[in-house]
Amino acid sequence: MAETFDHGGGIRSVRVPIPDNPLGHTLVYVVDTGRGPVLIDTGWDDPDAWSVLAEGLRACGTDVSEIHGVVITHHHPDHHGLSGKVREASGAWIAMHAADTAIVRRTRETRPGRWFTYMTTKLMAAGAPEEHIAPLRDPDPRATALPGFSPALPDREIVPGELLDLPGRRLRAIWTPGHTPGHVCLHLEEEHPSRLPGHGRLFSGDHLLPEITPHIGLYEDPDDATVTDPLGDYLDSLERVGRLAPAEVLPAHQHAFTDGPGRVRELLAHHEERLTGILGLLAAPLTPWQLAERMEWNRPWEQIPYGSRNIAVSEAEAHLRRLVKLGRAEAVPGSDPVTYVAV
Repeated sequence: MAETFDHGGGIRSVRVPIPDNPLGHTLVYVVDTGRGPVLIDTGWDDPDAWSVLAEGLRACGTDVSEIHGVVITHHHPDHHGLSGKVREASGAWIAMHAADTAIVRRTRETRPGRWFTYMTTKLMAAGAPEEHIAPLRDPDPRATALPGFSPALPDREIVPGELLDLPGRRLRAIWTPGHTPGHVCLHLEEEHPSRLPGHGRLFSGDHLLPEITPHIGLYEDPDDATVTDPLGDYLDSLERVGRLAPAEVLPAHQHAFTDGPGRVRELLAHHEERLTGILGLLAAPLTPWQLAERMEWNRPWEQIPYGSRNIAVSEAEAHLRRLVKLGRAEAVPGSDPVTYVAV
C-alpha cells in the first residue's frame, strides 16, 4: 500500500520503494500547479515502484496520466528511473540540469566495453587488487547496454537561478553540484502554510538529508581527463543552501525537517573531521584503494559488496583531491600506482 503525506500548500509526497537498497524509498513530491500536477523526482524503474507511484498518485487525488511535468533533482536511477514511464503515460515534459543531462546521454550512448575498459584503468590506477579487477576484464559479451540503465533523455533544461515554468508557483532552481555535477535543489519561494519562520521551503534531493551524508565521489567521464573537485563543489553548495535559511527542507529520502542551516553546519563539520582523519591515515603513503580499506564506513571493509567498494574508492579519491587542492596532501613522485601522503 502506498504511503503518502500532505505537506500543505498543494504539496504531497509518495514513498516509492527502492529495491534491495538500505535507503528503502525515494520521496516523490507532487506539486499542484495551474496546469496540473508536477512531480519532483520519480523513483527507481521497477515494477513494484511503478505500482506504488501510481497508487500513491491516486491517493493524492490525481493520476499518472494527469502529470504535467517532471523535475529531476539529479540523474541517479532512484530519482530519474521512472521518468520515461511517466512521460509515456502522460505526455509530461522532463527537466534536468544540463550537466546531468550530458551524463544521461553518455549512459545511453556508451557501449559497455568502453565502460569496462575505463573502470579497469581507473581501478588499476587506484591500486585495486587483481582479483577485484578481473571481472571487468572479461565482461558478458552479450551485453549491449549498461546493465539495468536506460534513462529517459530530458526535454527541458533547468537553468540555475531561474524560476521554473510552473504556473501559480515560485520554484527557483539552485545549482548544488557535489553528489552529481548537475544536482539541483529547488527553492519554493512561498510562505510556509504553517507560517514557520524562514524563507519558503527547499526540495533538497540528496544534497541535504536529515540523518545521512550523501555519497561524494568522482564525476566519471571516459572521454574527459579534467581533474574535478566534487567534494569542494559539495561543500561550497552546502554553504549556499545554508544561507537560504528555508523554513522547511523536503529531502528525497528519510523525512522533512526544519533547521536546514543547522544541518548544513553538521555536514560541514563531518567532512572536516573526515578530512582530518584521512590525513592521519596518510602518515605513510597509501594508494586510493589502500586508503578506502582503512577509512571508516557503515560496515567493515570485508563486508562491503563488490560494487559498493568501487563507490568507496571513488569517495576516497574525492577526499584526496580536496586535500591535494588545499595543500594538505600530495602525490608521491614516481609511485605507480600513485600513492598519497600528508604534507
